[in-house]
Amino acid sequence: MANALLIIDMQTGLYDGPDKPFQRERVLENINQLIQRARAVNAPIFVARHTGPAGSPIEAGSPPWQLWPGLAVDEARDHLFNKTRPSCFLGTDLARQLAAAQVNELVIVGMKTQFCIDTTCRVAVELGFSVILPEDSHTCMDTPALSAEAIIAHHNATLAGAFVKRVEAHSIAF
Repeated sequence: MANALLIIDMQTGLYDGPDKPFQRERVLENINQLIQRARAVNAPIFVARHTGPAGSPIEAGSPPWQLWPGLAVDEARDHLFNKTRPSCFLGTDLARQLAAAQVNELVIVGMKTQFCIDTTCRVAVELGFSVILPEDSHTCMDTPALSAEAIIAHHNATLAGAFVKRVEAHSIAF
């Protein structure tokens, strides 16, 4: 049973930008179901927002920086934090917060698969956390080199085993 949920970069500028993420509605629905399951047993929910420098499209407070309104996050209850790097740990107090909450197993979901999801999964394991990666609860956009579907499939396969326990979202209990 997982101890906490970590939602990464489900922000308006990424979720609803000019390039739409692969299967974004399904991913959002899966994340919202995980939020409901975590809340039902009072498992902590951590929510990362990628924050760009002043003047960037995702600078703190800008409309694209805001969490997607359809995400069932409760800003008064959940642990929101800002990050400036692909890792949710670098330059944040996430590791300390997880330790204070006695978390040892973390479910990681959100965006973008090849950047913040991949990096955070790998760093979490290096820091001693067990990681569950719901294969159907992270996403990204097509790139010139690869389709988003191929990027997601590649990362699901690459991270599984060595870094994460790969499962479907519906099988996760908190």
